[in-house]
Amino acid sequence: MKHIIILGDGMSDYPVASLGGKTPLEYASTPAFDRLAEMGRSGLLVTVPEGMQPGSEVANASILGYDMTKAYEGRGPLEAASIGYELASNELALRCNIVTLADGKIINHHGGHLSSQEGRELIEFLDKKLGSDKVKFIPGIQYRHLLVIKGGSKYIECAPPHDHPGEEWDGLLVSPMENAPVEEGRLTPEETADIINDLILKSQKLLEDHPFNKGRKTPANSIWPWSGGYRPAMLTLQEMFPSIKTGAVITAVDLIRGLGRYAGLTPIDVEGATGLADTDYEGKAAAAISALRDSDFVFLHVEASDEAGHDGDLELKIKTIENLDRRIVDPILEEVTKWDEPVAIALMPDHATPVELRVHKGEPVPFTIWYKGITPDGVSSYSEAACAKGFYGILKLGEFMHEFMNLKNPNQT
Repeated sequence: MKHIIILGDGMSDYPVASLGGKTPLEYASTPAFDRLAEMGRSGLLVTVPEGMQPGSEVANASILGYDMTKAYEGRGPLEAASIGYELASNELALRCNIVTLADGKIINHHGGHLSSQEGRELIEFLDKKLGSDKVKFIPGIQYRHLLVIKGGSKYIECAPPHDHPGEEWDGLLVSPMENAPVEEGRLTPEETADIINDLILKSQKLLEDHPFNKGRKTPANSIWPWSGGYRPAMLTLQEMFPSIKTGAVITAVDLIRGLGRYAGLTPIDVEGATGLADTDYEGKAAAAISALRDSDFVFLHVEASDEAGHDGDLELKIKTIENLDRRIVDPILEEVTKWDEPVAIALMPDHATPVELRVHKGEPVPFTIWYKGITPDGVSSYSEAACAKGFYGILKLGEFMHEFMNLKNPNQT
């Protein structure tokens, strides 16, 4: 049996008064989601370990079966893996957003939704001005880039910019963790924090004067490094689940691509995949179907709903959910039902990104599993409340992947 996880990043939400008390998943028209739920079995999944922040890197890795209390090293190393940067053992890698600041506050976490070409231009400019033998700025995708500090300490407190829209930025600068260890051969946490904060302040002056920002309504006027870590030690999915011989990851988000690389999955690029609402849904669906023909396991990640949630755009979030339903889930479901070899499909978000809060939340998320021969559980629609009544109840962290991969092929005895 082949397996595919279709993940709508940040799809889950809270009830919204203007929707009559429904969540966006409940309000949106999702016939393919509902068909999948009606034919399959559903439940809720805790994707964030207790005491950890509900970041996409934590939630997605937990879905794939990793114990992030042991394997977590932050987004930075995942960004490095995504772009093919071989992180040295003595280097600290941090995710480096280009953001918009105004009136002393964080306005957005994406600098006005930069294109990859625009982001590259700005980050290469900063590397030329601020880079050294100890500091490197490395281009990534859109507003998401990499900052590498030779000898840097990971024991620092960094604020994810998408969790603090509208807040005073100077109160969110990097600080050393309390009682942090001092590691031999590395800078102290205090020294590391000072270097990063100095880079933030210098970047603001440089970007303010950059021609790109002249007359721009939403200027990309500061870097914001966060979620740093060292090179992680992770087993591949092939080592964890023997039935997976080959696998693929399809995403426009570099941290998910990096996670996929560490998990032993082959990244598949889709022209026109943006990580936003204008992504090429049809291209992603076609790539997933093609990958399923050649691989045992496919992880298909769509970022659009998360970005809409961070922007507080309710109408757009509903649209992204409906696009995922019609333009990805429906064609994949229609195709694989024709195949002789059964395919197990799981549909889920990684976490909630409520449009009225604009930040990630760590409540359990709804999921549905279907394959030919599964006994339906009576759930007739896909949503937070509906899936809570499903067969699986509430699963926690790696329990999902073990349940998903241990499905029995109904055509085998």
